[in-house]
Amino acid sequence: MKRSTINEIMREADDYIRSFGFVLPPFAYWTPDEMVARKDSIRGITDANLGWDITDYNLGMFDRMGLFLFTVRNGKQEELKAGGGMCYAEKIMISRENQVSPMHTHILKVEDIINRGGATLALELFGADADGNVCTKSDVTVMTDGVARTQGPGEILELSPGESVTLYPGTWHAFWGKGGDVLIGEVSTVNDDNTDNIFREPLGRFSAIEEDEAPMHLLVSDYGKWLA
Repeated sequence: MKRSTINEIMREADDYIRSFGFVLPPFAYWTPDEMVARKDSIRGITDANLGWDITDYNLGMFDRMGLFLFTVRNGKQEELKAGGGMCYAEKIMISRENQVSPMHTHILKVEDIINRGGATLALELFGADADGNVCTKSDVTVMTDGVARTQGPGEILELSPGESVTLYPGTWHAFWGKGGDVLIGEVSTVNDDNTDNIFREPLGRFSAIEEDEAPMHLLVSDYGKWLA
């Protein structure tokens, strides 16, 4: 992705998020130079990969297959494994109309996907077979706001604003905005986007960046380069 495109997506996303009364935390608006100057005191941000995350899955067609994310908070894997402490994470995301987040599942993460506002959030759901791969033969059961819902493999679950679904490891899912853009909340166990995503097709979770202009804000994938 071009850095100029990423900068524009950031501007548009911030406006869209604010239109629902949600405001990103102060560090969202720090410049790269501010983050570099503060790098010794913001390990709680950088170690947890809090912040901006924009991906086209290295396919080069963000409007068709991509996702905007901002990780607001994220706990520690060692505390999750120990069974106590900061074992949770939260993201705010935007799924544009017909913009697919491709079929994937997680190894450890349990997540609530919440339609926070906008249009309908559509999710294509599958269970897993004995090898952990997409199962196209069996029904899948998920909890939608505390109510069990069983549907056929590949059937589309539609969430209106205010509705949510809980997804456990092994529940394969792809999602997109239907009828317009959707503001999505994600509340989950500790999030690790480097190791915990399994895609049905081989994809890159983080995009390669073409530096055609200076970054407005750093992406979480920039931290290693800028703040090492």
